[in-house]
Amino acid sequence: MDTVINGYRRRWWKEAVVYQVYPRAFYDSNGDGIGDLEGLRLKLPYIKGLGVDVIWLSPHFDSPNADNGYDIRDYRKVMAEFGTMDDFDAVLTEAHALGLRLIIDLVVNHTSDEHAWFTESRSSQTNEKRDYYIWRPGNDGPPNDWTSIFGGSAWTLDAATGDYYLHLFDPKQPDLNWENPKVRAQVYALMRFWLDKGVDGFRMDVIPFISKDQEFSDLPAEHAARPQFVYANGPRVHEFLQEMRSEALAPYDTMTVGEAFGITPQQVPNFVDERHGELDMVFQFGAVEVDRGADGRWVPWKLADLKAVFSRQEKQLDRHCWPTVFFSNHDNPRIVSRYGDDGPEWRVKSAKTMAALLLTMKGTPFIYQGDELGMTNFPFSDISQFNDIWARNAYRDEVESGRYSVADFLMNQNHLSRDHARTPMQWTSGTNAGFTTGTPWLSVNPNYREINAEDVGDGSIYAWYADLIHLRRSHPALVYGDYLDLMPDHPRLFAYRRTTEAEDFLILLNFGPDEQTFQFPMNFPPGDIVLGNYPAPANGSEPLRGWEARIYRL
Repeated sequence: MDTVINGYRRRWWKEAVVYQVYPRAFYDSNGDGIGDLEGLRLKLPYIKGLGVDVIWLSPHFDSPNADNGYDIRDYRKVMAEFGTMDDFDAVLTEAHALGLRLIIDLVVNHTSDEHAWFTESRSSQTNEKRDYYIWRPGNDGPPNDWTSIFGGSAWTLDAATGDYYLHLFDPKQPDLNWENPKVRAQVYALMRFWLDKGVDGFRMDVIPFISKDQEFSDLPAEHAARPQFVYANGPRVHEFLQEMRSEALAPYDTMTVGEAFGITPQQVPNFVDERHGELDMVFQFGAVEVDRGADGRWVPWKLADLKAVFSRQEKQLDRHCWPTVFFSNHDNPRIVSRYGDDGPEWRVKSAKTMAALLLTMKGTPFIYQGDELGMTNFPFSDISQFNDIWARNAYRDEVESGRYSVADFLMNQNHLSRDHARTPMQWTSGTNAGFTTGTPWLSVNPNYREINAEDVGDGSIYAWYADLIHLRRSHPALVYGDYLDLMPDHPRLFAYRRTTEAEDFLILLNFGPDEQTFQFPMNFPPGDIVLGNYPAPANGSEPLRGWEARIYRL
């Protein structure tokens, strides 16, 4: 019989803390300038030291790297730059020996255009793999006005056959045709291949995109700037995900988390309600979109908007649904630069405050590599410094078209670029931050001499993360407890409770350098401070100092 806490069925992935590894930028073991699987294996004790439970490994498959591994050429082969299948097996074996589970990326909305399926598909209109992808004849141009998420048309003309193929991302990432049952069978077979190896689940890239409306109508005007809301949640997506569960996942004890790009908060329960047999969790993007305008460009953010994300989530997800919590990943800038203050005075304190929010909020928390060190955004000053295809396409669309100046482009990218998260991990104060003995594939942040993994002792951001993870694991209320925002409109103070019948926690977070006072209501004693990023005050009701985090047990 299932154990239930506060109305939730206990599951290991609900109680887990996940650490994301972007292998290209993690640790280079052979001096070629590119992180690799052997580098990850060597650093497993560092990850284990945080107290996390799961590693999410970003794509490690064979790829020509048009989109840094999210364009897969062979799903059953390891990217040569990362090593061999033996290296992957060694990582998996040693991770399990340390008590760490491992989930991998599942990228099956699209493949690389160098995948054998697509090579065969484009060879002729009558080839048996033709229907593995989405081909349409043109009409004096592309079949419709769909645009790529990366910019430009979502259709590319294939001169050899005269048809257009669909790619919701780069032209080198053609979309698979999930209407074809043979495609779905191939996907389920490759999932079983990795599950039989022993992986513990999947993070599923843009999984709501797999079902397309077969009418392929033009974009509604209101979605022209954000077409993901048209591409996601197609008519058969739930049928496909339920089939995936029964055909590939059901025999295994897995963790599945979908990237819910284009899914509205109201639609999330349709994907994660445990009674439906689809996904365990999804990544919602409300928290990482508080600083994005309707056109996707950066705008100043407000704490009240961030708070509203979690209050809305609490209302919309019932006891049959489970959330995730994240503030950064390989597609988003650094936490401390985005939400905190990455200057020398407040970087450590604000990084700890954001960590407290991440690890005391309801949902499975995801830590991105380097955030446990307080790594910051890179100071980009020229387009040549960017590797990301999205940034380079944006330069073409925004600057070369004359819509924005170079200064405007750099301002926007310095707030939002995906490359901020992809600069090499800062291990030491030595050459190239100890990431490689060669030339790094992407420049190391110049602040690596001050910010690196040589500082993981008492008082460090790393040690604070470890303390928070231990606290979360020790108290079910910090996992399964109800969430209540006590001051939703306060511009600087984030105050909330996490409660079960057995436990009650109050979390106070000061989002700024000035003191903030929390007025304890009558019959609401301050309780004991069980963890804080300052020395405990003499009186638990004293004002919070700059960027202070306090966790009370009431």
